[in-house]
Amino acid sequence: MPNALISTAPDFSQPIAVLKHCHDKIRQQLSTLQNLLDHVPQHGSDAQAQQAAHNVMRYFNQSAPHHHADEEHDLLPMLRATATGEDADLLQKLTPEILAEHQQMDRLWLSLNLQLTQIADGAPVQAAPLLSPQDVQQFSAIYSAHMEKEETWIAPMAKRIFNDQQMQQLGAAMQQRRGIPA
Repeated sequence: MPNALISTAPDFSQPIAVLKHCHDKIRQQLSTLQNLLDHVPQHGSDAQAQQAAHNVMRYFNQSAPHHHADEEHDLLPMLRATATGEDADLLQKLTPEILAEHQQMDRLWLSLNLQLTQIADGAPVQAAPLLSPQDVQQFSAIYSAHMEKEETWIAPMAKRIFNDQQMQQLGAAMQQRRGIPA
């Protein structure tokens, strides 16, 4: 009997649910970044800030690249191969936007990762903030709009047009990317 008190992630037999779960995790990490903007100026790089920085870094250095690869190498190509009519037209418009947003987020992450490394390492607060509010706001805004686009258009399209075999193929590719045995 499953424990209803413990939240579990969907398994790879439900790849679109896994992608949505990743989005939920991203939203949690973006919230932590926002919290760090308030915390660090008041408390410095204390143990709480260090742990929060480590958590955000772990997610965006490990899980987020897998998520982007899921979309770039599997989901979007599979959709392009399957979609017809209005779906194909929409994909032709959205795919370049999604890929460009991934690149934007990756570039912003490079800067944020360096900033968070200082916090994670316990660097003292200087006159200049350790964490750039502008970088955090821009990163959060791009990610939020990006996830909204995928949840509004891409995920529903995949659920609607993929057959069971395609869903299994997508889930298997995502699972393999993470090194999780079948």
